[in-house]
Amino acid sequence: MTNMPNYVSTTNACKLCKPMGATLAFRGIEGAVPFLHGSQGCATYMRRYIISHFNEPMDIASSSLGEKHAIFGGGANLKQGLKNVTDKFHPQLIGIASTCLTETIGDDLPMLLHEYREMTKGNPDLPILVPVSTPSYSGTHMEGFHAAVRAVVGALAEESVEQSNSIVIFPGLLSPEDIRYLKEISSHYSVPCTILPDISDTLDGPALLEYEKIPHGGTGIENIKKLGSAAAAIEFGWTIDNKDSAGLLLKEKCAIDHLRLGLPIGLRESDSFFKILKDLTGIETPEVYENQRGRFIDSLADGHKYVFGKRAIVYGEEDLVVGMTSFLAEIGIRPVLCASGGKSGSLQNAIRSVCDGLVSETPLIHEGMDFYEIEKLADELKPDILIGHSKGYQLARKRNIPLVRVGFPIHDRIGGQRTLHIGYKGAQQLFDSIANALLEKKQNDSNTGYSYM
Repeated sequence: MTNMPNYVSTTNACKLCKPMGATLAFRGIEGAVPFLHGSQGCATYMRRYIISHFNEPMDIASSSLGEKHAIFGGGANLKQGLKNVTDKFHPQLIGIASTCLTETIGDDLPMLLHEYREMTKGNPDLPILVPVSTPSYSGTHMEGFHAAVRAVVGALAEESVEQSNSIVIFPGLLSPEDIRYLKEISSHYSVPCTILPDISDTLDGPALLEYEKIPHGGTGIENIKKLGSAAAAIEFGWTIDNKDSAGLLLKEKCAIDHLRLGLPIGLRESDSFFKILKDLTGIETPEVYENQRGRFIDSLADGHKYVFGKRAIVYGEEDLVVGMTSFLAEIGIRPVLCASGGKSGSLQNAIRSVCDGLVSETPLIHEGMDFYEIEKLADELKPDILIGHSKGYQLARKRNIPLVRVGFPIHDRIGGQRTLHIGYKGAQQLFDSIANALLEKKQNDSNTGYSYM
């Protein structure tokens, strides 16, 4: 593995902050309002970041702590903030994420919420309060996302003596388009399916004549309460820490079968997902998806010569990197660097597993990376293409390397929320985008250009 320079500071981090992930997860719950226990600046920064990607309004409540609260504590502000949100928004649930400030000064969030419940006892409008510990210095936005989903399951899912044939899917941070596709797939099977969280409408809704304080959609509270009666829980992601796994918690709490899969990106991972659906329901893969699979394979035969042997750097959140690496390897592109700002300790084994039998040389695999390090390695590895989110644009521009944008955040293009990554249909769209990016680079670099392939 290539040695990296020994330095302390981070330059253009390849990750986002932990409470941002929790905010996105809470947004996928019906009637929920995300609430940050910390400074107003945290909420403002996250709102701006999320709006830029999803192009949707985004309200994030805050306890708005100032300098004096860093000394005396933020309990009073938290309680007043919760009252204000309850009075103005009338939410079913408030998801409260801690921040660096409140964790550093030692605010006891569960204790403060207990005091608030005692103060408001008897109020019929009191929403469900779900706290989660998410200081940025303890992890990435993905860890915050998973921790928030686990907290919701821990607070709401109820044990049941009667088991249904329903299925739970914990998809992780996919795009709204991905979630819509998952819902479409599940509708072809004969069993109820609950997807938690569901941001398909709450972060990509239609134009409305009147502004909704809390967007329509999200996973229903009653459906979450019934998770304990499900037949199985499918959880996407090889790098999720057990302590952040909602699927494992549901298994421990309600004795639900827990099935861990990689993100269903590309042919093999999508095959695995459809096989599990068949095993759980007894229903063969519907013809519409068999046809999508066949068209994808046909496109590989058509376009393989344009992508084979090309070298790619893949970066971003860990499980997306694993999924994209698997996909690239199976279409004939050689991943030369797989990089993430996360530090799960699981990335290396996951990458090696998906590359096994498909690439002659395992790519460099780095956790805890920033773009300073990625750029240094890019000079050495000379990639033909970059695969990742918009934060890699400056590197792509500086080195004249095509960038195919996937994941979150996508700030410099329209439609990041409508990017489809998963399933055979997602694989088809990704393949077309990657092949066309490489063809465009070849055209642009040619003295004469190519008007016919």
